[in-house]
Parts: sequence; structure tokens; C-alpha cells
Amino acid sequence: MSQGAKHGIELEGALWFHKDDQKFLGLDRIKLLEKIDELGSITKAAKAVGISYKNAWDLVNMINNLAEKPLVERVTGGRGGGGTTLTPYGKEVVKQYGVLQEEHRKFLENLEGRLGDTASLYQLLRRISMKVSARNVLSGTITSITRGPVNAEVILTLTGGAPLVAVITNGAVDNLALREGGSAYAIIKASSVMVGTDLHDAKISARNVMCGTVVKVIEGAVSTEIDVEVGGGNTISAVITHESGTTLGLKVGGHACTLFKASSVILGVS
Repeated sequence: MSQGAKHGIELEGALWFHKDDQKFLGLDRIKLLEKIDELGSITKAAKAVGISYKNAWDLVNMINNLAEKPLVERVTGGRGGGGTTLTPYGKEVVKQYGVLQEEHRKFLENLEGRLGDTASLYQLLRRISMKVSARNVLSGTITSITRGPVNAEVILTLTGGAPLVAVITNGAVDNLALREGGSAYAIIKASSVMVGTDLHDAKISARNVMCGTVVKVIEGAVSTEIDVEVGGGNTISAVITHESGTTLGLKVGGHACTLFKASSVILGVS
């Protein structure tokens, strides 16, 4: 956009429909639906948008499961022997997305024109990003992907050099287009994080053990929230029982280790 080029910063936005706290429809999935509508075949549609047949069906099944009514349906018989097509509801959803996308584009163009000096905005966005990363959303670089028959082990090297191990399905690796050297972020629920002390030499089954300094303790009647700074600007939050927090004697400034299973890590990409 010309306005963005003038200011040295350009606005981009992804328009998503969410349902039940899950991403439901975005531009990539809309393009798949459009190709299904155009070509009448999920095989041809998958090839046209550059994904595998299996991934295309996984997306279609997910979309249909989350939608109030199916957006895609199989068609049997007919001159071509059957195929795949959009339902009338699916066609309407695609049309509505197009309208919203155009309004979204106009909104971003208008906002770009009002930004003015973007240096302070850039600094603000960096600070916001750091705060987000401190809530168990940890960014890093993929240094290893080892596939098994069903699942894959992905090692993410975080800022500061600490490795983080995730185990996800091979399908997820393909859907996210994960590759060694690429960027990704790891999400770990605070309730999935265990906390201990003096665990450097302990033999445990959890693949991820990150130790550091306790920077926050919030005690509740039932649960206690613990924040542990583990280096590289990364902070891990854990929610444990109040009794466990008392037994461990965790205090701000003290030493603690966070533990979480590789299977508890969710990976995402921008």
C-alpha cells in the first residue's frame, strides 16, 4: 500500500471467523472452498491451492464440524460420476467473507493514512509482543523435526538458546508447514506446568525442564499462580494447588524449576 510505503511501516491483517474459541474460517480456507466450488472436486481444489488431498479433507471436515450447517458436501452419480461441491450455505458464507474482507481492506488503508510517525508505534508493538511472549507463548526457531509413524518431535530453540521439545502429529507439521530453520511459537497452558525445586539432576519423564528465578507468586484459596523467569527474556507461568505452593515454600526471588510434557506443547506459526 502506498501510504504504508511512505511511513516505513505497513499494516497487514488477517480476517478470521472464530467459533468455540477455535479459528474457523480464514483466507486460506476460503480459497479452498472457492476452488471446490469452481472445480467441483476436492482433489483438483487441493492441487490448485497447493495442499495435499488429505489435508484438504481434514480442513473440510473441521469446517463442517464447526459450522451450524455443512459448507461442503459430496455429490454422487451424475455425468462425472460424482464430486464435491459447496452447499447453498457454503456459497453464502464465502460471499459474506468477501464482503467483510473488502471492508477490512478499506479499514486498514484508512488506518495507515492516520498513523503519522510510526517509530513510537513500532516500539509499542515490540513491548506488547514481549508481554504476550511472557504468558506461556514462547517464540523461537525450529532446529529439529523428527518424524515417527504418527507423531513428530519438534525442537524449538527459544530466545536465549534454551531448547523446547514438542510432540505433535505429522498432520499438524504438514498443516503448519513447519521446517527446520523456520520460526514458530510454543503455547503451554499454565495448568499443564508443574513446579519443583532442585531438579537439575533429577531423572523425570517430562522432556521440558526449565529452571530460573521466581518473579511472581499470587496465592489463592485453592490455587497459586507462579511465574518463573527462565532466561532469555522468557517467563513460564504455572498454576498449582495452594497446598503445593506452601509445601514448596516458593517465594519471589527464590529458585524454582518448571516442568511440562512435550505432548502439552501446542505449536503455532504467524
